[in-house]
Amino acid sequence: MKKQSKKKGKLKQKLTDKYRLVVLNEDTFEERFSLKLSLLNVFVLGGVLSFLLILVTTFIITFTPVKEYIPGYSSTELKIKATKLAFQTDSLKRKLDILHDYTIALRPILTGEIKPNILDSVEIEAEKVIIKDSLLNASREDSIFREKIESQDRFPIQNNATSNVKIVFFAPLNGTISQDYDSKTKHLAVDIVAKKNSPVKATADGSVIFSGWTTETGYVIILKHAYNYISVYKHNGNLLKQQGDFVKSGEVIASVGSTGELSTGPHLHFELWSDGYAVNPTNLIDFK
Repeated sequence: MKKQSKKKGKLKQKLTDKYRLVVLNEDTFEERFSLKLSLLNVFVLGGVLSFLLILVTTFIITFTPVKEYIPGYSSTELKIKATKLAFQTDSLKRKLDILHDYTIALRPILTGEIKPNILDSVEIEAEKVIIKDSLLNASREDSIFREKIESQDRFPIQNNATSNVKIVFFAPLNGTISQDYDSKTKHLAVDIVAKKNSPVKATADGSVIFSGWTTETGYVIILKHAYNYISVYKHNGNLLKQQGDFVKSGEVIASVGSTGELSTGPHLHFELWSDGYAVNPTNLIDFK
């Protein structure tokens, strides 16, 4: 026990004994600098300096570009670019899948694979009616009004007109027609302006053959009806039906929006096709 206590006393004395470090001028032996140290001070100071050195090195490697020069570390900029490219690739793949499904759904319409039925449209046999003012004893105002009406481009349904329509269509949206059907300008639809989020309804019974997103026309839904009629609804705010769903006439299938690059405001772009040919919706639907 005495030996152990003596050893401990000697070790403590060695650690706490003071040593003086002196720097002298070699020529004049003048003291330039002196410092009192002990072994314990040296160990503590060395430990603190080592800890600070490790801390600074870790900070430099973690938060500065220096780590890119160390083998095994990749460039931060390269990681950011790779992440962005991965997101862009996924987005492009989704767009390609949507365009592929859209093309497949419209292929029978655009290529004319669906054979047209005979007399599957409204036929009007209008006779020219000649009105004699002398028989009616019409006033001057009546004559002017009658001439104005007769000069308009219209399609009145006469009493003797025969209709072969096998399906009844209803207006998909209550609103104002901002652009009519015009085959000369290739606008094969009617644009109906309405408030955003107004309900868009199915124009007739049918099944959903496409429901998705396109870059130019936004959210699009396409219905297939009886007798090879197809109705197309574009620029919707959101879609409430999915591909394969069956819908009833007047059932809400979407809401009015302004999606897609070609949209200039909340409206519905409505198309009607029959056996692969575009039909003027106003000939079959009363939008008033």
